[in-house]
This record gives sequence, structure tokens and C-alpha cells, in this order.
Amino acid sequence: MSAAVFSFRAVDTLGGPVRGELEGPSIEAVTEQLRQRGLTVLGIQPKRTALEISFDAFSRIKSHDLMVMTRQLATMVSAGLTLLRALRVLEEQTESKKLKAALVDVRKNVESGSSLSDALERHPKVFSVLYVSMVRAGETGGFLETTLIRVADHLESEDKLRRQVRSAMVYPTVVLSFAMLVLLAMIGFIVPVFAKVFKENGAQLPGLTRFTLGLSDIVRHYPYLLVGVVVGVVVLFTRWRRTEAGRSGWDRFKLRVPMKIGDIVQKIALARWSRTLSSLVSAGVPMLEAISVTGKTSGNVVVEKAMDSVSASVASGGTIQAALEREPVFPALVHHMVGVGEETGGLEQTLSKVADFYEDEVEAAVKSLTSILEPVMIVVIGSIVGFVVISMYLPMFKVYDAIQ
Repeated sequence: MSAAVFSFRAVDTLGGPVRGELEGPSIEAVTEQLRQRGLTVLGIQPKRTALEISFDAFSRIKSHDLMVMTRQLATMVSAGLTLLRALRVLEEQTESKKLKAALVDVRKNVESGSSLSDALERHPKVFSVLYVSMVRAGETGGFLETTLIRVADHLESEDKLRRQVRSAMVYPTVVLSFAMLVLLAMIGFIVPVFAKVFKENGAQLPGLTRFTLGLSDIVRHYPYLLVGVVVGVVVLFTRWRRTEAGRSGWDRFKLRVPMKIGDIVQKIALARWSRTLSSLVSAGVPMLEAISVTGKTSGNVVVEKAMDSVSASVASGGTIQAALEREPVFPALVHHMVGVGEETGGLEQTLSKVADFYEDEVEAAVKSLTSILEPVMIVVIGSIVGFVVISMYLPMFKVYDAIQ
């Protein structure tokens, strides 16, 4: 096997950082060389030349891959395999390059004496705050394998909910994209034919027709301007949404979108909230920490701020139900069920039931929304085609008069 050059990160016996490059036939061989030098390896990767381009930075770890990995880890740990042996097996079986690299680093940190949760916490882009918190609670309570199964179940429920929403978005996205292509084709190829007829006959054009002809000129002669405007709007919107005010404003807007879309967004947020809090409570995470983590992983600023209020109320001795009653984003069903759970000591079970209820509600609402969107999309396409046709045929009557 030909030797290659690898870049490495390590620490010496005193904890000092060491970086450099080393030649070897494989990562394992280079790792062994570094260990013989008395170094603890933190990371190794092949050195890329100036012409080599890696697209790994643009790839994402699929939630399904993370769920399968977690379930496999839980199975191996419950079967009696040591944690290090289980992590090594996962390294060999995982196909995702990013997830494999994270697992390699996690295993090395565990070998160095770190706990699994601390090792996972070093990779926040792979393992969420929720994931780390549940694993830490499982390690502390001595039931890691049970916690890992709960994490896998949670990830599976999240993935199912996400797939439902994506499947609902396919139809309107395809139809709207097709409608835009039809509009551009008509403006770019059909409208110029009418424009030539109007010019030859010297017909006086109404405002609607002049607007369509102007739009056609822009599409045909200045396409880069149109692309620039679209890209600029997308970039500005993306930057605005990443700001605190933009994120808050966008999340609040999504809750108010008509045609039941806002209701679906709220139900998705409530399903995720209740499932997350249930998973954390059942994993043994302290209540205040569970409330904080739930807010951070809710995916909606409105829910996140509501959980901040709930956390402050519980910290001062109040109940979760009383705090939820003051937040409009939580319907009566939620705080009533939470109240029952607090009184009976079965909060995780009632939250799980709430999550099941809202996940079923999301599924039903998505199907209903799809049936509503079908005629709406037909009207949209008809309106687009009708706009172009009407704007072109308005002056035709005068042209016919001039010809006669």
C-alpha cells in the first residue's frame, strides 16, 4: 500500500497541543506511530493538495443514520459489549463519513478517560443538547442502554414527523415550480410574437399589456438582473432570519399563516415539545434542566421564550401547569394533561400521550391541507396563464379593427 500524508492533532503527556503531518500507509498506522511517541491522538485526516476539493463540509448527517446508530449502540451495550468495543463496531458499520469521523473522535476521547456524554458534547453539530443531556442522565443513573433506546425512539418519532411535513410540501412545491416555468416560457417565447404583431400594426396598448411586454423584455434581454434580484432577496431573507429579531418574527409569522398552515406549525411545535420533555423526564434529567433543553430544541422562538417563563416559574416553586396556562401558544389540552401528570406523578406518560395526539393531528391536518391545496394550485396556474393570455388579447380587438 502506498504511503500518504496525514495531518494530525494530538496532546502530549502534559496536555500540551501538538499538530503536524506524518506519512503512513493508513490512519491506523499513523495513530500507532503517534502513540509510540507518547501522544494522545485527537484527530487525523488525509492532507489534501491545493487541487483537491472536499464536499463533506456541505453534507449533513441524516437523522435516520443517527437514529440507527443510536439503536445499534443501545443493542450492543445491553448485550454486554464494552462501550469502546461498541463504538469500534459502529465506526466500521457507519456509512456516513461525518458521523464516522465523529464516532472515531468520541471513541478516542472515551479511551482517554472522558465520559460518553462529554465526548458527545464535543460534537454539537452531530449530537444535539437533547441527545447529550439524555445520555448524561443515563450514565449518572446507571441505565445507559435504556436511555439510548429512548433517544433512538425520540429520533425515530422526530424523523417520522419531519417526513410527514416534507411529503406534504412536495405537491405544492412541484406545482408552483411548474407554474413559474410555464410563466417564464410564455413571457420569453410567446409574448414576443404578439409584441411583433402589435409593433407592425401600431396598436395602442393598454397598461396591462405594456407591463407584460416590459416583463418579457427583462426576461429576454436582462436575465441576469432577474436572477440577481431573486438571489438577493433569498440572501437578505436568510441573513435576516438568522438574526434574533428575524428568527422571532419569522416564527411568529409562521404561527399566523392562514389556510390552516399556522395551525399545523403550532401542532408540530407542540408535538416536538411534548415528545422532547417526555423523553428527558423519563431519562431522569432534572426538571429545570429538562425544561431548559426542551426550550432550546423546540425549533420555535415562541415556544422557547415560553419555556424560559416556565423555567422561572418552576424555579420559584410554581407548577408547570400554572406556568403553561399563562402562555397562549399552549392550548388548554396541554396544560390540563400536564396538570394531571403532575398530580399523579406520571408526567412523562401524559406528555407522551400529548405528543401522540398532536402527531396524529399533524398527520390529519397535512392530509386536509393537501386536499385544500389541490384546487388552490389549479387556480394559481389558471390565473398565471390567464393573466398572460388576457394581457395579450386585450389589444387584439383594436388590431382587428385596424386590419379591417
